[in-house]
Amino acid sequence: MFLDKVVLFIQSTGFFSLTPGHVVMLTIGVVLLYLAIVRKYEPLLLIPIGFGIILGNIPVAGLMAPPSEGMPGGLLWYLFQGVWLAIYPPLIFLGIGAMTDFSPLIANPATLILGAGAQFGIFTSFFGAMLLGFSPAEAGAIGIIGGADGPTAIFLTTKLAPQLLGPIAVAAYSYLALIPLIQPPVIKALTTREERAIMMSQLRPVSKVERLLFPIIVAVLVGLLVPPAMPLVGMLMLGNLMRESGVVDRLVKTASNELINIVNIFLALTIGASARAERFFTWDFLAILALGLAAFVLSTASGVLLGKLMCRLTGGRVNPLIGAAGVSAVPEAARLAQHLGQEANPRNFLLMHAMGPNVAGVIGSAVAAGVLLSLLK
Repeated sequence: MFLDKVVLFIQSTGFFSLTPGHVVMLTIGVVLLYLAIVRKYEPLLLIPIGFGIILGNIPVAGLMAPPSEGMPGGLLWYLFQGVWLAIYPPLIFLGIGAMTDFSPLIANPATLILGAGAQFGIFTSFFGAMLLGFSPAEAGAIGIIGGADGPTAIFLTTKLAPQLLGPIAVAAYSYLALIPLIQPPVIKALTTREERAIMMSQLRPVSKVERLLFPIIVAVLVGLLVPPAMPLVGMLMLGNLMRESGVVDRLVKTASNELINIVNIFLALTIGASARAERFFTWDFLAILALGLAAFVLSTASGVLLGKLMCRLTGGRVNPLIGAAGVSAVPEAARLAQHLGQEANPRNFLLMHAMGPNVAGVIGSAVAAGVLLSLLK
């Protein structure tokens, strides 16, 4: 009798149900934690994602188990509903808006073109996914990885291809965290040291009236042109309007600190936990990784090439590096442009110039998601 209970206990442990797939996923989770803690690659994202992968791939624990036969679901399954119902991404955009200064974009509206041009990879990867046999809706969800915007990728995927949510979200956030590794080779291959050393003139001051009108005008225009993008763009502009109004400091502090941090923990942790071994080791997942990387590389390249064109058209007054900041990774892509600019010229200060296309990229990726949603839903 006692031996039977011992056997039952052993069979109830995670070790008994452990598969090679689980071991690989647990290893991936540990690698992401290493990158976050030791290499300091986007620890705010990779620590909860990496640990979520570990939690989601411990057999029998049931943290992501849905409710069944009157039994409640796992803890992370309930938190995951904020992802599944597309609640978390707009809340993150609210916090981003409350933290973001759109003055560089307002001062130099031409950088909006760079933000739009850096979305090129989204649509090229969309057609690439179609050629590989993905449905149009799935291809749209895969292509949006090229925008380097995790919340936007999650938002669009939940609408178009929820069955691909785990792989796409993990790919999007992983590439976002690895910007310091992915972008520099692309940028250096397309620019000369002399181009990267170009110093840009100081931006003009932006009035408070301009900063107040900007979020209102953008919200109205985008809402009228691409209504499906409004959950993201609307919340982004609300957060920015609260920031620029100067009269709701408590709300701005909450949106840009406590709220976005809490939502980020829930989103990243449950996205990681959704990366289950049985869903990941497929040819589709490998194709998504390859297409997502291609989209990201093409978006970076298109931004740089457009920056080179603007450099030529302005007689060398635009540093092509700021074109690479047109992807939506705020402010990581702008910081990278600043770093590479100072590497070529220690007196070069590009951060504020790069923030123009960087924040334009946030708007651009959300609009691109709205366009894809309108066409493919």
